[in-house]
Parts: sequence; C-alpha cells; structure tokens
Amino acid sequence: QVQLVESGGGLVQAGGSLRLSCVASESTFSRAMGWYRQAPGNQREWVASILSTGFTTYADYVKGRFTISRDNTKNTVYLQMNSLKPDDTAVYYCRMWITPANYWGQGTQVTVSS
Repeated sequence: QVQLVESGGGLVQAGGSLRLSCVASESTFSRAMGWYRQAPGNQREWVASILSTGFTTYADYVKGRFTISRDNTKNTVYLQMNSLKPDDTAVYYCRMWITPANYWGQGTQVTVSS
C-alpha cells in the first residue's frame, strides 16, 4: 500500500507564502503527481499536476502564484504557494498515480487570514 504524507500547512496572513511537501513511501520516479484541495462545504478540486517528464499544469485560480515541483531522489513533491488569499483556505491533498490505481495522502490544513 502506497502511503503519502503531506506537511507544511499552517496559518498565514493574506499575501504570505507556504511550501507544502508530500513524501511518498514508494519511488516517485516515472509517476504523475498532483495537488488537490477541499474547502469546507466544497468538493475536492484540482490545483496542480506534474508529470514524470517535469511538465506542469495549474488550475487557473492558482496559476502564477503556485509552483509544483518534485525531487525524485527524496520521493517528494512540493507545492510552493505565494500571494496566498483567504479563498486558498482548504485542506490540501497529495495524489499519486500508479496506473491503474491512484493514492491520496491524509491532507494538510492551510488557513489564510485576511
């Protein structure tokens, strides 16, 4: 069973920054990875993805503010979040695809105060 452990969440003022980390129990090499988030009362939504090639994609609402990256030597994917807004408040989840399955972490809370 693959395990993903997120960390780096916390409370930050609007305009501030946080960096989330997701450590996988298996090699991230050749795996697509992603970050999602879920705010109270909302459905979980996609934030960003990074392919094994390093190709990245972002949701429009974080583009230009968030950066996803990976370090396969550490089996870790990161989400650098800058210019945070109160609307970014959510639990952030890491996702890993190992076709045909995919795996989720337990999430890390990000709270942005105005």
